[in-house]
This record gives sequence, C-alpha cells and structure tokens, in this order.
Amino acid sequence: MYVATRGQKRSLSISASGSQIVAYAEKFIGVPYSHGGSTPEGFDCSGFTRYVYENFGASLPHSSASQYSCGTTVNKSQLQPGDLIFFSNSSNISHVGIYVGGGKFIHSPQTGDHVKISSFSSSNLNYCGAVRIAQ
Repeated sequence: MYVATRGQKRSLSISASGSQIVAYAEKFIGVPYSHGGSTPEGFDCSGFTRYVYENFGASLPHSSASQYSCGTTVNKSQLQPGDLIFFSNSSNISHVGIYVGGGKFIHSPQTGDHVKISSFSSSNLNYCGAVRIAQ
C-alpha cells in the first residue's frame, strides 16, 4: 500500500480490514460537518476520512484531491468496504467518503449536515474514482 505525502509515495502497512474501518467510521454518525474539521467535534469530508484511517496507523493528507493519489486504484465494480471513494465537480475532486458496501458510503457531506451514510443512487455527487488503503 502507498500513501502520497507532498507528491511523494511511501510504503504503508495497515493491519485493519475494510469492515473494521467501516465499523469505526460508523461510530461518528451524527457528528456535525465543520469546514476544515478533523476531530469528533466536527469533520469536513477529508478530515473525517483522515481521522478514521489515522486510528489504524495510516497518515493521509487533509485534502480529498491529495487522498485520491493514495493507495491502489480500484474500479467501481470492485469496490470493497473501507475503500475511499471520490467525487468531482466539473474537473476537480471535491469530496471523499468511505465505501460501506451495498452501493452506500459514509461521509461528512456539507455545511449544515453531519456524518451519515448515503447511497450512490440518491446522491447528487458525481463519482469519479476509488482507492484502496486497507487490505
């Protein structure tokens, strides 16, 4: 596994399974969105994914676009729980969440909202890719 830090990749080993990552992430359902937030008092999208993965020893950058360059790219048809999934607005990556399975993901969506589980089918976000950090 790899994590990008300031444009460089370095090897990273995480002993957690995707289901362990999802179970930990679900503990934060209901935590309010906070722009720039990266603690259980309030998360933005990349602060949330960073905090969750940090619990398992992964050091991710606090930017959805930077997190997109971490790990191993996976096709949408091969998503597994714990994969980071990314969304874009026009040409830029603008959002990240954690795939939980069954076409759903957990994320901290926007101001006035909170950490929650959403489905691809009901989301107005434009899916653009995924990476796998956990084994």
